Amino acid sequence: MNDSSVSSQNNESQLELNRLVGAALTQDVQRRLGIFSLPADFRLSVVIPVFNEVRTVLQVIERVRRTELPLEIILVDDGSQDGTRDKLESLPPADDLKIILHPKNQGKGAALRTGFAHATGTAVVVQDADLEYDPDDFRFLIQPIVEGQADVVYGTRYGHHDRPVPPLWHVLVNRWITRLANLRTGLYLSDVETCYKVIRRELIAEIAPTLRENRFGIEIELTIKLARRKARFYERPIRYDRRGFDEGKKIGWRDGVRALYCMIRY
Repeated sequence: MNDSSVSSQNNESQLELNRLVGAALTQDVQRRLGIFSLPADFRLSVVIPVFNEVRTVLQVIERVRRTELPLEIILVDDGSQDGTRDKLESLPPADDLKIILHPKNQGKGAALRTGFAHATGTAVVVQDADLEYDPDDFRFLIQPIVEGQADVVYGTRYGHHDRPVPPLWHVLVNRWITRLANLRTGLYLSDVETCYKVIRRELIAEIAPTLRENRFGIEIELTIKLARRKARFYERPIRYDRRGFDEGKKIGWRDGVRALYCMIRY
């Protein structure tokens, strides 16, 4: 049997498999599995704030690209001094990657504002550079926006039980802040401090010039300002592999206090 015959049989087998799968999976099941078609003009802007992540910065770019979604990766280095910039300089130029350098460290919020200002995609998502979050969840998160059901999608770390078990204090602090934020916004979110916030680009373009928080307070500020604009919120469960402070985690108790201040200020 020649190569063309083998290839033809393989194609026929794949078509038959696709037909059987399509027949077995109802439209509702396909939706629950994140099976849907992307519009031809869809592009996801992935904003990655980076500060001293020399061990993981190249891995996170690779894992984002591995999603095979139409991407615009905007990486904002916020004054790294550990060799991260050397890693970034070693990357070849690419159409899907923009690298922006802050001359000095200003904080995650400042890096996000810079990234949001450069985003041109259909939707914008934040990706931390420390690999706590899995970019394979992107497709599941963008679905409500693509299907016209949401303007904003938050990935919740607490919406399911298929995850590593976190420390109790971590869960309690996050729930405390989230509940206070819910009282402030009138929403019923389960994880306001999540990194994975997917937002329609037109909406974030309106809000970005008004953002003021330089550190992690931007999570609260952004949520309050989105709620004020009557954005349609959606939540979906995501995977989360928490790292400890000895591994470089940067958020601290002062950021919790700042979150409370942001709820009052904004």
